[in-house]
Amino acid sequence: MEIAIGCDEAAFELKEIIKQHLAGKGLAVTDFGTYDTQPVIYPDIAFAVAEAVMEQRFSRAILLCGTGIGMAISANKVPGMRAAQCHDTYSAERASKSNNAQIITLGARVVGPELAKSIVDTWLSSEFSGGRSESKLNRIREYESSLQKQK
Repeated sequence: MEIAIGCDEAAFELKEIIKQHLAGKGLAVTDFGTYDTQPVIYPDIAFAVAEAVMEQRFSRAILLCGTGIGMAISANKVPGMRAAQCHDTYSAERASKSNNAQIITLGARVVGPELAKSIVDTWLSSEFSGGRSESKLNRIREYESSLQKQK
């Protein structure tokens, strides 16, 4: 599995820690930036990562910023994307099992490195369970499709 990852300047250090953690597990990681602590327009990074997932170049991605909120909002603007902000392992598990989220977002000012690693591990080890959640995801897809047709 190859994971896409991206961040803003506030989360650069945590991104580097997560990259090392994933590499230690034998996972390939493609870094979409940022590559230092200089300010960036983070939505551009979120869009690039989410579009790469939409194009099926990656099955999963991780986005990081100060809170995780801005990255989630931005990534969710890309059609078909489900980005879930996760600050604990339970929400990470549910992001995958209930919502089939292809992207998780983390807040570097909210979670520390060890918790972030646990969140990522939990999310990566969880699979969409379908069941009652399937009809809800289908409804989201239908609504999104109707918006695209209106354009």
